[in-house]
Amino acid sequence: MSDEDYVYDEDSGEWLPASELAAKRAAEDRVEVRDAVGNLLADGDAVTLIKDLTVKGAGQTLKQGTVIPSIRLTGDAQEIDCRYPGIKGLVLRAEFVRKR
Repeated sequence: MSDEDYVYDEDSGEWLPASELAAKRAAEDRVEVRDAVGNLLADGDAVTLIKDLTVKGAGQTLKQGTVIPSIRLTGDAQEIDCRYPGIKGLVLRAEFVRKR
């Protein structure tokens, strides 16, 4: 038997090793962001727009097929943060992009 502490998990009603319970809770806190096709997105991925988008406040339209080179996940399952020349603070909805 190991010297590891056991912690009571209220969700399952079982006693689990502390490291196992911590890993389980970390996995629950992770948000999965999926593109319009269902591919899993990660920080640094390049994405392509699947439809024309009018950018509010910039007076500019991003055309279908525009490649956004490097994205950052925001913690929200539907929003991704990215940079594009001439537009500061661009946040796109995941439903309008496809992983490249």
